[in-house]
Amino acid sequence: MVDSRKAAPAPAGSVRDPAFLRAARPVLERYVSYFRPEVRGFERLPQCGPFLVVGNHSGGQTPPDLPVLLTAWWRERGEDEPVYALFHSFFLGLPGVGPVMKRAGAVEAGPAEAEAVLRGGGILIDYPGGDSEVFRPWWERNRIEFGGRVGVVRLALRTGVPVVPAVSVGAHETLIVLGRGERVAKWLRLDRMFRIKVMPLVLGPPFGVVPGGIPTWPLPAKITVELGPPIDWSSRYGCEAAEDESIVRRCYQELTETMQTTLDRLAAERRFPILG
Repeated sequence: MVDSRKAAPAPAGSVRDPAFLRAARPVLERYVSYFRPEVRGFERLPQCGPFLVVGNHSGGQTPPDLPVLLTAWWRERGEDEPVYALFHSFFLGLPGVGPVMKRAGAVEAGPAEAEAVLRGGGILIDYPGGDSEVFRPWWERNRIEFGGRVGVVRLALRTGVPVVPAVSVGAHETLIVLGRGERVAKWLRLDRMFRIKVMPLVLGPPFGVVPGGIPTWPLPAKITVELGPPIDWSSRYGCEAAEDESIVRRCYQELTETMQTTLDRLAAERRFPILG
């Protein structure tokens, strides 16, 4: 019998390589162990794709939330399952970085690419908050901030796939973001050149206060990720609801409120920042 988790065809242009993932996993496992990771809720996942995993993005210029989730995923369900993640085009364009990430399942963030993964039967991880959420200030670290970006909702409705919320806490305690620097980014025209809307200031070792483009050594915060029950909008509203603004907004509110409730609960479990 063919394992349905291995049967989905790769989207056009993908070079995801399970053998590469098996070779790289011990290195990533050692890296994420620094954050004392805990990933809950694998028993809630559908048995196979297609489905869409939507997470809150945290951790600044080197966010550890995705490595924490993926290493646990490979441990639980194997590297052969067709799991892909959307990445900013700027990141995938970096020499020596983009090709490696593509072998790990990275695809460029765009409607066509995302839809191709799901229509091919794959599993897609999306962080719709993007650079704005990943660089939210320290005092907003326990807030879901998707910035009204409803594309993820339209994608789920259009393709008829369930959405699995993936809520993380602790990743935004691995550094201290002092400000997004949205005005600076606009003044530098980074959005026009690179589709980047922030130019943040962060505080972290070993350099102290630095621009967000300079890596810092992450603080050893404990990271917890919880996978929630799937949300199936298509069975309620149908695929044509992707063009209905009121339904899209209703689904967006349901998703963000559900994730915020989970994040509030996870944050309440932490006695002290960083220490967890």
